[in-house]
Amino acid sequence: METLIVYKSVFHGNTKKIAIAMAEVLNAKFLDVENVDKKIIGDYDLIGFGSGIYYDKPQKKLMEYIEGLNNVKNKKAFVFSTSRQNRSDYNDWFKENLSDKGFEIIGEFHCKGHTIFKGNPNEEDLENAKEVARNIINTYNQILDMPEDSTNI
Repeated sequence: METLIVYKSVFHGNTKKIAIAMAEVLNAKFLDVENVDKKIIGDYDLIGFGSGIYYDKPQKKLMEYIEGLNNVKNKKAFVFSTSRQNRSDYNDWFKENLSDKGFEIIGEFHCKGHTIFKGNPNEEDLENAKEVARNIINTYNQILDMPEDSTNI
């Protein structure tokens, strides 16, 4: 499973910390969105997208990147975010827009960021991100093991 994490981390590096923790478990390459050519998405089986949340939405450059992606087939994705508030619905923009592009979302993570909560993401947050990454691997492997025509079972 070739895995890429595309993220945007602006102020305190919160989102990058989560990207690194997840990449460690997933054996993934992780790149700031400004360093990722859209063409390489085709080279990966699983792609993670992550950002800090600004005014209830992901960072603008990552939103523009996702909006500019071509539609895909047979691509799995996961999403993650950090914010001042502990609201997992901040991932909804990612899930909706990536699903519209043809990605199957197989995991998500959210935690508080440093802005108000100094010290976040903390060690517990990083361990939780790693656990989500392990669950993503399990989900991905289960999908691969499913018979192609499993809808008729």
